[in-house]
Amino acid sequence: MAKTRIQYKCSVCGRIEPKWLGMCPGCEQWNTMEKQELKPTSGTKPLTPGNTIAGQYKKPIMAQDIPIADHERILCHLDEIDRVLGGGLVPGSSILLGGEPGIGKSTLLLQMCAGIANSNSPALYVSAEESLAQLKSRTQRLGLDQDGLKFLASTDTDNIRQVMEQEPWNLVVIDSIQTVRCSDIPSPAGGVSQVRESASRLVDSAMARNIPLVLIGHVTKEGNLAGPRALEHLVDTVLYFESDQGRSMRIVRAHKNRHGPVSEIGVFEMTGQGLAEVSNPSAAFLADRPPGVSGSSVFCALRGSRPILVEVQALVGPTPVAQPRRTALGCDPNRVALLAAVLERRTGASLAGCDLFINVAGGLSLDEPAADLAICIAILSSLHDKAVAPDLAVFGEVGLAGEVRAVPNAASRVTEAQGLGFERIMLPFGNMDQVGQEHSKRFMPISSVEAISELVLEEK
Repeated sequence: MAKTRIQYKCSVCGRIEPKWLGMCPGCEQWNTMEKQELKPTSGTKPLTPGNTIAGQYKKPIMAQDIPIADHERILCHLDEIDRVLGGGLVPGSSILLGGEPGIGKSTLLLQMCAGIANSNSPALYVSAEESLAQLKSRTQRLGLDQDGLKFLASTDTDNIRQVMEQEPWNLVVIDSIQTVRCSDIPSPAGGVSQVRESASRLVDSAMARNIPLVLIGHVTKEGNLAGPRALEHLVDTVLYFESDQGRSMRIVRAHKNRHGPVSEIGVFEMTGQGLAEVSNPSAAFLADRPPGVSGSSVFCALRGSRPILVEVQALVGPTPVAQPRRTALGCDPNRVALLAAVLERRTGASLAGCDLFINVAGGLSLDEPAADLAICIAILSSLHDKAVAPDLAVFGEVGLAGEVRAVPNAASRVTEAQGLGFERIMLPFGNMDQVGQEHSKRFMPISSVEAISELVLEEK
């Protein structure tokens, strides 16, 4: 007789191991390996229509024969959210929105519901954490239009699914997925099995009814979405709502998006009347830039199709220890260490005995090599205590040989910088053919980092 086989499966990432481990080798989480018993099968059944799904054989279908329903996207009437989603909500799609407590997730989705809802196609906001009176009070405080906006206070997944089938909803919001539960599963809300099964049932109902579904998710202290990793695989889009501590700016970015790009961002500002869209993020990120201070440069970043100007700050000072520190906030620390080595070798900058701190003001994260030139200029400006010209914006990638390489979308970066009053723009020589020569006096083409000191830095 065949014996029952034992295996251990990680509740976070799904990795399977033959024996129990304290830490999962896949996701490096502790105490997540759950025991599973695999019962032996008596034998392989013959393939007959009776034991296949729906009593039919599954056959492949030619791609051109698959029907596609052409649904128009549903606009949220929040341009920043529509941009991140790729043009609006796709009917039947599911979105997972995560963020720290108090950052404004519920406020953002209440504003979305109020913007989408109408008398013919209402929006449903399901709260498992607040009472109906609290939701009503918040809606009035925000001054939202309540026409077509409906609330439901429930923690029962099956009850929510029944309500979803009653009307042609324009949007359904679940706040939050960690607080709802399936009554037929004997475990508390927030557990791995409850979160996975509740999300699966809600997503299936939304797909069957062509209803856009948004799930609010809690995050862990590391900033990751709480619950099993399978939760992110179940949905079509994963959004993160982020902010810089102590600031009113909020940024929505896509971590996963099956119906649009993942490089776009939406910028909001938290006010007393809710979240206000920031139509000109460049001006907001540069609003507090101090004039005439060393260690500051302006970088023409590109987030998706949107150019944004941000301030890159550097602080260079002597270190009291043998191993100098290389700290970076908003950019890759390894990239900063690489650029510091290039500056030492190619420009003669003495950075070996100095601590180096890099910060991207406003809480924006830079993940493109085009920020290299701005980082190098900020470092040299702080090292020599010389301020960068206030009307200069820069972009360009720096190689190990000290060369400045061309970057994509130079024309849109230049247009954004000129629109905010930056008279001079430093860019790679390789991008000059993209920006035209009609304003050649405004451009400062550069081919290597060796020319930075004589072209950029001015006496204070």
